[in-house]
Order: sequence, then C-alpha cells, then structure tokens
Amino acid sequence: MSSGKYIRHLLLIATAFTILQCTRDGGQQATIGYPTPQPDSIAMPFLPGIVSSDSLDFNSAFSPDGKSFYFSRSGKGKWMIYVTELQAGSWSKPRLAPFNELRYSQADPFITSDGTLYYISNRPKVAGDTICDYDIWRIRPRPDGSWTKPENVEAVNSDSTEYYVSLAANGNLYFASDRQGALGSHDIYVSRYVNGNFTQPENLGPAINSVKMEHDPMIAPDERYLLFTSVDRKDSHGSGDLYYALRNEDGTWATAENMGTRFNTDSYEYCSYLTPDGQYLFYSSNYDVKWISTKHLPRAR
Repeated sequence: MSSGKYIRHLLLIATAFTILQCTRDGGQQATIGYPTPQPDSIAMPFLPGIVSSDSLDFNSAFSPDGKSFYFSRSGKGKWMIYVTELQAGSWSKPRLAPFNELRYSQADPFITSDGTLYYISNRPKVAGDTICDYDIWRIRPRPDGSWTKPENVEAVNSDSTEYYVSLAANGNLYFASDRQGALGSHDIYVSRYVNGNFTQPENLGPAINSVKMEHDPMIAPDERYLLFTSVDRKDSHGSGDLYYALRNEDGTWATAENMGTRFNTDSYEYCSYLTPDGQYLFYSSNYDVKWISTKHLPRAR
C-alpha cells in the first residue's frame, strides 16, 4: 500500500478519535488526572511501578469520572483485575478490584458511560457447569460503592471462549471468539443492541477476519472505525500487530490495514483502548500497558 494511501487512512482514523469528545453524556467529559510525563509520539509505559510492573500487565479502562483505572494482571496461573485510584493528585498502589473471585480468572474490563463494567471470566455459568471456557459477564456499581452480582451476558456467549469486550455508544457489543464457524482460530463478532437486548452475534467477515487469529477489538463510539490485533499476517512487524479498518458509507468494512511501526514492534501488540476524552490510545506490549498521544497521528504532520 502506498504511503500516501496509508496516511489518508490514518488521517480518517485520527479525525474520528476526536468524535469521542461529543458522543457521550451530551459532550460532558470527566477530567482524567493523567500522570506525568505524558507520552509524545512514542508509546510509553503507563504508571511504571503501579500499572506497568515486573509482571504481565494488560488492558485499560477508566471509570466514567476518570478517577479509577482498571487493568488486568497475570499471576499464579490466573488473571485478576486490579484498580488504581486518583487520590490527592496521585495514583494509588493497585489493589484487587473487589468483584474478583479468587477461584477463577477475570480480565478484559470495559466500562460504559453509566459505569457498567463488562469483563471476561471462566467462572461457571451455573452450578454444575463443566465447560472450561471464558464468557462475557457484567456488573453494575451500587450507590454505596459495591457491585451487583455478576450477570452472564447470555446472548453473546457460546460453549466456546468469548473475550475482550468493546461497546459502541449505541450499545453494540464487539468481542472475539473461537466459536464454530470462525474463519480462523479466533474471529471478531458484533452483537447489536436492539430494543434493550443483544442480538445474535455476527461475524465481521473477511475484511476484518482471516485464516489467522483476530482478537481484542476496539470499536469507535460511532462505529466509523475498528482497531484490533491480528497474529502472524504477512505484513506484520511482530507476532501480533494492531490493525485498523474503516467503515464504508454503505455500512460494510474496508479491508483492514496494519497500523504501522508507530504502534507496532517486533513484539506482540494487543488490548487497544481509547480514553474517553480521545486524547490517548492505550495498548499492551512487552508485558506493559502503554499509551501514546493521538495528536501525533499523521493529521499533525
């Protein structure tokens, strides 16, 4: 693909990033207390020693008020969700989020504008469930700071693994799964939110999915573009790279393209996440959570 075409595509993505500033809650955005130094054109580890530590740390999710940051950490054969909180201008030492169940794994938090937290877990759907897979669950915050009991999002789950949740502003839910009928080992799906219910998940098709593995979708709030990870494609810079796809005017997806070396390395990039104010793109690489400013995308050249 020519450099001119690549830049034009990324220009569209960069422009779309700013739409976040006016798509939720009538354009009102919480002020996030970003730590310093803040990244420039090169991705930096986020909160070294707090979020990015000597363990495998991944995922990103700010609370609606911008005062809590949730992420996943691997240890002792399980995934757990941690939270660090902004207190007196500083981010606290991370602690296990209170909804974790130590018998199981929890990961991939995504928080909607009303505070609902979606995540994945291998906890059983019901008593006696013997299928060892990951499902998508959700919990809601209570006024006293506690959380509701986990609710299995049955409409999107199957007897295979579902993981990494991303919701558009209209409630459409994007996720990855290795369920029967996938084009590759894992594909990306969407379940549309219609009249208060999630519909039968739809495979996003060959413009997005391939015979390789696709996972970790990040949908733009207005669904104009999608970022995701694909593994071992011919144009990859490492084992897993970030890719993007733009939505055509007729609602179909343009063929996905590699995000390039500004974002990808010879390592594995995954878990992309856009902050609610559109200022930063977060993703995971080299065992850390990293962030990069969206103002240094090609539109700023």
